[in-house]
Amino acid sequence: NSSDLSPSFILASIPGLEAVQSWMAIPLCSAYILAVVGNCAVLLVVRAEPSLHSPMYFFLCMLAAIDLALATATVPRILSFYWFGSREIGFGACLLQMFLIHTLSAVESTVLLAMAVDRYVAICHPLRHAAVLTNAATAKIGLLAMARGVLFFLPLPLLLLPLPFCGSRVLSHSFCLHQDVMNLACASTTPSVVYGLTAILLVMGLDAVLICLSYILILKAVLRLAAWRERLKVFSTCVAHICAVLAFYVPLIGLSVVHRFGKDGAPLVHIIMGNIYILVPAVLNPIIYGVRTKQIQRRIL
Repeated sequence: NSSDLSPSFILASIPGLEAVQSWMAIPLCSAYILAVVGNCAVLLVVRAEPSLHSPMYFFLCMLAAIDLALATATVPRILSFYWFGSREIGFGACLLQMFLIHTLSAVESTVLLAMAVDRYVAICHPLRHAAVLTNAATAKIGLLAMARGVLFFLPLPLLLLPLPFCGSRVLSHSFCLHQDVMNLACASTTPSVVYGLTAILLVMGLDAVLICLSYILILKAVLRLAAWRERLKVFSTCVAHICAVLAFYVPLIGLSVVHRFGKDGAPLVHIIMGNIYILVPAVLNPIIYGVRTKQIQRRIL
């Protein structure tokens, strides 16, 4: 049939497991509940504990809020499909979900970079830390991170709006991603491909390079210390952030590799990698910082 201007898309089901899909949603729902409880606990603990009112923990609150928003923008819709068979998603809803996923991911990447800079200043220039990273500066960084994500990723849904969709409407994931929706268009997607790759490189790619550079400088400063015990003590303040960076970037890279090289692979791989990308940072970040921060442990107990 001819294409229409407002198509709907079909969310991907778990291949070969459609009959037990409702049971497969239970671990997904459990992970979502754990993410909500964990991130809300972080927000409440930092608010209630005056000793945590510092840039590092304000950035942690930003991460918790982003992870909550990202998980809430996707998981309830996935669960409604798995439990109630609501497999169809409208064009507008799909574009909105896609915009939220990519924008919030960009904001999280920027906040992780800001946390790396915070660790660099605290370790390499400790006397200037309080003057450079004030509470006002931290709030401005949060606003800039949000503005950066919106400005870079708002064009993605706008570039897809005029495209016709006249073939298959079945997505590779249980939620909407730019690469996934773009591949279903039956017209040239070169502008979307070029802009999407450029935005990813200028946001996540640049952030990853700058985070690595920050840790190279931190490592150099740590190695100048005389005692090994002192080196380990200083570097241990970075362990939680390094784990948070890995929890964000490893699923992101894995999902990108699946989209680039796994087009003909098993559909189950796409669904698993997509769910990992959405939920792993949201579940792990509160656990990582809860284990590494004694004040958070005491407040939770």
